[in-house]
Amino acid sequence: MSYLMKGVKCCSPMNQMHKVTGTLFKAHILKNILGINEQQFKISRTLSQLSSEKANTYTYIIVGAGSAGCVLANRLTEDPLSTVLLLEAGPKDTLLGSKRLMWKIHMPAALTYNLCDEKYNWYYHTTSQKHMDNRIMYWPRGRVWGGSSSLNAMVYIRGHAEDYNRWSREGAIGWDYEHCLPYFKKAQTHELGPDQYRGGNGPLYVSRGKTNHPLHHAFLEATQQAGYPFTDDMNGYQQEGFGWMDMTVHRGQRWSTASAYLRPAMSRPNLSVAEKTLVTKILFQGTKSIGVEYVKNGQRKKAFASKEVILSGGAINSPQLLMLSGIGNADDLKKLGIPVVCHLPGVGQNLQDHLEVYVQQKCTKPITLYNAQKPVNMVRIGLEWLWKFTGEGATAHLESGGFIRSEPGVPHPDIQFHFLPSQVIDHGRVASTMEAYQVHVGPMRSTSVGWLKLKSTDPNDHPIIEPNYMSTERDIWEFRQCVKLTREIFAQKAFEKFRGPEILPGKHVQSDKEIDAFIRQKADSAYHPSCTCKMGQLSDSTAVVDPQTRVIGVENLRVVDASIMPSVVSGNLNAPTIMIAEKAADIIKGLPSLQEKNVPVYKPKTLETQR
Repeated sequence: MSYLMKGVKCCSPMNQMHKVTGTLFKAHILKNILGINEQQFKISRTLSQLSSEKANTYTYIIVGAGSAGCVLANRLTEDPLSTVLLLEAGPKDTLLGSKRLMWKIHMPAALTYNLCDEKYNWYYHTTSQKHMDNRIMYWPRGRVWGGSSSLNAMVYIRGHAEDYNRWSREGAIGWDYEHCLPYFKKAQTHELGPDQYRGGNGPLYVSRGKTNHPLHHAFLEATQQAGYPFTDDMNGYQQEGFGWMDMTVHRGQRWSTASAYLRPAMSRPNLSVAEKTLVTKILFQGTKSIGVEYVKNGQRKKAFASKEVILSGGAINSPQLLMLSGIGNADDLKKLGIPVVCHLPGVGQNLQDHLEVYVQQKCTKPITLYNAQKPVNMVRIGLEWLWKFTGEGATAHLESGGFIRSEPGVPHPDIQFHFLPSQVIDHGRVASTMEAYQVHVGPMRSTSVGWLKLKSTDPNDHPIIEPNYMSTERDIWEFRQCVKLTREIFAQKAFEKFRGPEILPGKHVQSDKEIDAFIRQKADSAYHPSCTCKMGQLSDSTAVVDPQTRVIGVENLRVVDASIMPSVVSGNLNAPTIMIAEKAADIIKGLPSLQEKNVPVYKPKTLETQR
């Protein structure tokens, strides 16, 4: 009975109600507790993300520690309140802090090693060139601290004053010669001292060759015998003529932007540098750039910029990263499934480069660099350089050269010469076979213009590079002139005691048709890709950045490197790229541009003659 009564009691309606109410109350309490915990978790997670973002937030993020990126990293961290993160896809340019252990980069004479080594080099190739016997052209680009300034031939050439005045006419207002010259000077310390054209206290040391090689003297004498002027500074008053070339070599070592700008800034607490770090995407909130996504050690990470992201990857990597991030021709991006942030059809277009060809002559005396390239001598030269940074290893040997006009009526030089007392075969990838000397010669303002596009959405895939070489009649004619004018110089009396048979093009190549065929078979890139994110006015539908280097149509994003040149300059590109970065640093800091008015520039007495 008691058992039954208990059961009845438990099952009474009153007790049932209490139980249900209790359960509901407990559930309600639990739900509230869980809700609070969930909210706290969300808050905690958000705070954690914010804290992580704050830890990974910098005033500026610079993509690419190359010729421009190293300059910017140095100049922007001069302000102790600005923090900078510099990201480089390649490795450091030193080993255990030593330049000697990375002699392949820092020994000037060893430059061809890195032109052929994928470790420090993007190792690009073009498409098959239909106007050049369908050849696929090799394009080395630096992928290391210092970028291509750690791979190049160390020739310091600024281009002609009229190149910069042309930029201004093309829409790069404020980038004329009088606004650019002060930044060339600001960057430079020339060993011959400062003057109206040279700098005297910049971080970039510039020197002249020290070998005093008889073949360099013969070349300069021959050019004067052919009727060309001698110029004592082709980066100064007078580019036109032949003379001794400036080089970014300091105390027998390559003086890259990593040596000149990056290492001196490394001790600053507001600079962070990461190597072997591939930036895969620019991050946006709407059209506002807020940071980058990158891969390091196989891990995908993000970093944020409170002010700006600055691309300094060069003429291939900068447009590639813009397109991967949704900035470019909308139709092309949609085909690859990339969400469009900004339709900017000029990205990757307007690709310009310099082509050059080697004219080679056999030397009758054993005075070229042929002997120096024999293993026993290479060891001797290497040991001297490792010990004292002196000797034949302490120069790139491109110590003389010049600029001339291809024909009457051309207002300033459009052909460039580099003379070398040696023979180069296939970018230096094949050893020299004989005593020989050569000039590298090519037109400076080619009318052939190309483009580059994404191959895929994979940041590791090289883009499709189409330089469209030799696609105009003018370019074909100019190269013919290059060969004919070089042969005329090599035929002068000064070379009589050295001159053996012509190796390239060879005496069998005489007619225009034969010269044209030789050019198609043998001309190669001078490694000067540029202009793929051209600077211009907002009204120019092909412009990518404005004259303040800001990417058009988005916020907080700039490009600062050789890609923003509106058109290629008449000379090598390293010095102009460093100048661009020096000038851009002042723009970014909000400083007024330096300016030097009425600096005299040589003009030929008459344009009725070619020389």
